[in-house]
Amino acid sequence: MISLLVAMDRNYVIGKDNDLPWHLPNDLKFFKETTLHHTIVMGRKTYESIGRPLPKRNNVVLTTNQNFQAEGCKVIHSWDPVLEWNEKNPDEEIFVIGGAQLIKDAIHFANKMYLTEIDEAFDGDTYFPPFSMKDWELVRKEKGIKDEKNPYDYYFCTYLRKM
Repeated sequence: MISLLVAMDRNYVIGKDNDLPWHLPNDLKFFKETTLHHTIVMGRKTYESIGRPLPKRNNVVLTTNQNFQAEGCKVIHSWDPVLEWNEKNPDEEIFVIGGAQLIKDAIHFANKMYLTEIDEAFDGDTYFPPFSMKDWELVRKEKGIKDEKNPYDYYFCTYLRKM
């Protein structure tokens, strides 16, 4: 199963200057707990913004740069290896974590979306692609805990593609 895992604001902003425009430790905790011991697929810029492979995950970097190397990561140059692996291992969840181009591509074939929806408007330069709710069913919406360290209203939402 291919899943998107993204945080976005009310205007679909997902990034600014190759970083997150907010700091939500509870969302980072959710990300870690959800992706641990799974395969994560990210673009080169996302990998560079993280700066290292994420521990206890199978890190895959998808890039068109044929010379790119990332120690501790599998580097691929098309979606084919991901789609083939998914076809052979349909019960294994593969997470697409960014950037924008990978999300834009994967939204057409992903089975599931984990969206942290932040009820705030941020300045950004990177956006989640438009999608139709008629293609997706909201199966879970949980309000995140707002406190000093997590100063925004936010929701952990899970969507499944309608068959």
